[in-house]
Amino acid sequence: MPAFLTDDWFTTVEQLTAAAGDLNLPPALANLAINLVVTDASGNIELSLDGGKIVKGTSPNAKTTLNMDAETLRKVFLEFDMAAAMQAFMTGKIKVQGDMSQLMALQTAKPSQEQKSLFKSILEHSA
Repeated sequence: MPAFLTDDWFTTVEQLTAAAGDLNLPPALANLAINLVVTDASGNIELSLDGGKIVKGTSPNAKTTLNMDAETLRKVFLEFDMAAAMQAFMTGKIKVQGDMSQLMALQTAKPSQEQKSLFKSILEHSA
């Protein structure tokens, strides 16, 4: 099981995403791209949520960038813990740059069962 946010982890995420096929996303998520910058002891790791998929590196389509730590990323994006998201935002653990309306779309859009299953599988493959 690869360590969270390592190159091996991103390779595993890519394989799991390809195997998942069509994520059957609502339009609000299918058309959404958000860049994520995760800061940890070794520096910054850049990734994006683009079209409902986790992708290594930033997306040129993103109008918003979120800065956070790895634990917040895990809780918010893999566990879909919206209470943790709100708390992290209110306490400054999530910093937003760019278009805030993108966050509203992310908050109100419901992930498909296919996306939930994919992210659960990603979480299970994360050390």
